[in-house]
Amino acid sequence: QVQLVESGGGLVQAGGSLRLSCATSGLSFSGYVMAWFRQAPGKEREFLGSVGSAYYADSVKGRFTISVDNAKSTVYLQMNSLKPEDTAVYYCAGRVAGVYSSRASDFPFWGQGTQVTVSS
Repeated sequence: QVQLVESGGGLVQAGGSLRLSCATSGLSFSGYVMAWFRQAPGKEREFLGSVGSAYYADSVKGRFTISVDNAKSTVYLQMNSLKPEDTAVYYCAGRVAGVYSSRASDFPFWGQGTQVTVSS
């Protein structure tokens, strides 16, 4: 059974940093694509990027970095130079590796989400 558990969210001032963690179980990183999404109130869920890919959403490019610790079965989202518009619930998600997709509907496995609030 695949389980994803995010942690590390909180309240931070603009310009600050946070690192989100996604502890995983029940899957192997070699056979799955792990990604980070976020959803702000009233907005659609936004794909931020995935492990091993150079692609990042324009809104976070150069500020956010996705990494993985295979020994800990954990995926990270390092967020720097945070802005108030980064305020959202952040989710990690997973799907079986295959054809590339950034659509939330193509990811069957999700964590519960962690709230990030950036104050101005």
